[in-house]
Amino acid sequence: MRLSVYLSGLEYNIFVILQTISGKFNFFSCFNLTFRMSAEKKRVLIVANELSPYIEFTDFAHILNKLAVKTFDSGLEVRVIMPRFGLINERRHRLHEVVRLSGINVIIDKDDYPLIIKVASLPNARLQVYFMDNDDYFKRKHVFRDDNDTFFDDNAERMIFFCKSALETVKKFGWPPHVIHCHGWMTSLIPAYLKTAYKKEPVFGYSKVVYTAQDNQFTETLHPSFVKKALVSADIKEKDLDIFKDGTNTALTLGGSKYADVVVHGSETLDKAIADEVKPSRYKKVVKYEESWKEDVSSLLDLYKSLTES
Repeated sequence: MRLSVYLSGLEYNIFVILQTISGKFNFFSCFNLTFRMSAEKKRVLIVANELSPYIEFTDFAHILNKLAVKTFDSGLEVRVIMPRFGLINERRHRLHEVVRLSGINVIIDKDDYPLIIKVASLPNARLQVYFMDNDDYFKRKHVFRDDNDTFFDDNAERMIFFCKSALETVKKFGWPPHVIHCHGWMTSLIPAYLKTAYKKEPVFGYSKVVYTAQDNQFTETLHPSFVKKALVSADIKEKDLDIFKDGTNTALTLGGSKYADVVVHGSETLDKAIADEVKPSRYKKVVKYEESWKEDVSSLLDLYKSLTES
């Protein structure tokens, strides 16, 4: 006999086994820990290091804003996760801490870093944006460079913290996304983590991953210890991150693209080294940039919808 119990949009299948011993019935139950996606609503998670109006590095920050709102208005559930860079004005954008999600510590290279989660509503929309914060990594009033335009030595650790924080937050939500759209080089480890360290997590069992491949935004190289620090669990091996090991912006983009199910070009003039390497295949869809997205994101919404149905 099977009973189905729904919790937070997830279906737990409970199998009850009846066994006769000396004329009496004993009940044994075992749990099928496979989560089944609820058929009621499809869910899209956007993880980005830029989003208008909070912080903008490229034109895609505006495109993502339009896409998030249009996706929400279409009836899909949408949540957005991004870093709480120190330049983001908490009072102006009405950020506040989500106490119920507190208590997560993110371990990087054996050190614990407390994760502070804040939330705001996207202006002119009813969808929520969650900000990953930590005093060591995001309190500074700069993004990736100091006052002397020097690239921060710990940018690799900040990326690892953000990627792991985003995934741990979704686990805490108990909110299984059908589509995860990773945008920006700071999200480049997420597709790899989903296929390795988080592969067995039921909440991500049905997720399709989209990655935005952008033009290079830095010319420096991440700290040589980057790959070793990025090994966030025993389920991910150094060889899984070989493609990232050069620590360049190009290497991060190629790494995110390798593990994604869909790669979206983030600009018309995408670096040739990236465009030549990331090709469509039986297992990977590549979507070329369209200038029209600045005004109409319908084709990107159609992409989300097609992924929720596959």
